[in-house]
Amino acid sequence: MKRKSFLWLVCALFLLTACGEKKEESKAETKEEQQLSDPIADFTYENQSGEPFSSKSLDGKVWIANFIFTSCTTVCPPMTSHMAKLQEKAKEEGADVEFVSFTVDPSVDSSEKLKEFSEGFEANSDNWQFLTGYSQEEIETFARENFYMNVQKPSSGDQVIHGTTFFLLNQKGQIVKDYDGVSNVPYADIIHEAKELEKSS
Repeated sequence: MKRKSFLWLVCALFLLTACGEKKEESKAETKEEQQLSDPIADFTYENQSGEPFSSKSLDGKVWIANFIFTSCTTVCPPMTSHMAKLQEKAKEEGADVEFVSFTVDPSVDSSEKLKEFSEGFEANSDNWQFLTGYSQEEIETFARENFYMNVQKPSSGDQVIHGTTFFLLNQKGQIVKDYDGVSNVPYADIIHEAKELEKSS
């Protein structure tokens, strides 16, 4: 009798586990479908020059986005360095690409701070916008709902939790691909994909 009860318990656990895996797979598929179909929500923020910058300025353009903050002591400096290198390579290869970096620490990162930060990486402001001018709650919601990224500023300390992805978006503001922005950044692949998107416009 005990053996039969044990077998029923094993079967029940197996079914629950299987349902859980199926649910997670379904979630991933839904996310992928959303990435391919939903454009980024319209926004108007402030760039490193203290000027308004709208998502409308990106209509019809291929662009690459990431999330950083100026007092970051870990991943943001290498991410920004990689983005600067990507910007340089895109220019060399004639890829018409815009770059956008959203700060995840807007209460600290004023446009002046972002300008100083960007200049430290020799970022070309002609096609690279560092954006601020929103609340912490706004950027956390924006990142989650549009880029499926968790952003969270702890109640103590000055280091903000955020992802390290480079997002490639098409002319309609849809996420097409994403890449690791910290290590082994595939510059050639990103530029190739960007140029392919240009051809398809």
